[in-house]
Amino acid sequence: MKGAHWCPSLSEILLSGGISIKVDRRFTWIIVTAAIVAAAGFLVYGRWHESGFQWDQFAGVFSQMDWFWVLVSLLLNLATYFGRTLRWAVMIRPLQPRPSYWNLFSATVIGFTAILLFGRPGELVRPYLISAKERVSFSSQMAAWLLERIYDLLAVAFIFGLGLSQVRVTHAQLGPGMKWVLSTGGYVMAAIGAACLLALVVFRNFSEVLRARVVSVFSLLPKRIESKAVHMLDAFLDGTKATRDSAAVLSMVFYTFAEWLVIVLGFLAIFRAFSRTAGFSFMEVLILLGFVAFGGVVQIPGVGGGMQIAIIVVLTEIFRFSLEPATGIAIMFWALNFLGIVPLGLLLAFHEGLNWHNLRHIKDIENQ
Repeated sequence: MKGAHWCPSLSEILLSGGISIKVDRRFTWIIVTAAIVAAAGFLVYGRWHESGFQWDQFAGVFSQMDWFWVLVSLLLNLATYFGRTLRWAVMIRPLQPRPSYWNLFSATVIGFTAILLFGRPGELVRPYLISAKERVSFSSQMAAWLLERIYDLLAVAFIFGLGLSQVRVTHAQLGPGMKWVLSTGGYVMAAIGAACLLALVVFRNFSEVLRARVVSVFSLLPKRIESKAVHMLDAFLDGTKATRDSAAVLSMVFYTFAEWLVIVLGFLAIFRAFSRTAGFSFMEVLILLGFVAFGGVVQIPGVGGGMQIAIIVVLTEIFRFSLEPATGIAIMFWALNFLGIVPLGLLLAFHEGLNWHNLRHIKDIENQ
């Protein structure tokens, strides 16, 4: 939004979410976290040992990898961050007609690295850095972050639906967990997709009505807080202006499609790297990607949630892999898709004079 705006420091944002980051306690938390991880590791090892987990088969997955395809997968994964940069440039353009693509790209890479290092609070780093670099309000960039999530969820819903239909065609013999996913997963993703479409319609056609309703609620607050809340609401709605431009909407749809096509190709490259999965067809990769993406949204009964768990479940339940190679492939998938960005993120952070301590204490942006 043009003109003056208020943007809290990143540390204030983290604290306002009920998250207290104490520098003098960081070593205590490291020790506690290490102890928990060690205890969980011993527990998992014990269960694997009881189930006759074959460690030689697990290690064999890595010894037989084709490193050419590993490199291709890593490069494709890095390319998705360029796609996210281009899409964010479309969303920010109503507020900043000529955004710096380098600023957006570096903030994106650093932001995803922060998520891996800090967990969910790291989600705030990317919109904060973009707001600081491009001199726009933080609230508007949180709106852009929300729009990005909406478009990605719509892509996930589509891919999961496609994968679901193809699994039903194969008549695979499924275990109880996967039967539950097949019977309820389609409804869950349909509901998520409908909610995302509704949100886009509201932002595009009913933003003024939404503002009026929310402002009427804010009127119950003390005047000083009400004024600040209304200002943040206006900045947030400014961040959704791209949804009111048909050309911008088409661009965001195109970049979302391109990004997820690259993700699919990256999956295909990962599975080409393993002898057990090298023969997977494009449609089989789509099936796996659909369930993996779904696993990142909801919990799978009996086995928990998460993309890595979803890979293991799909490979063992649908493709009838044994536990050992399925676990090895899941770990490699995690390393390529999550750890792969960390070296570049750290390099960019150091290049820009940031470190992970003072990143939490970025100074307030001066009012424009």
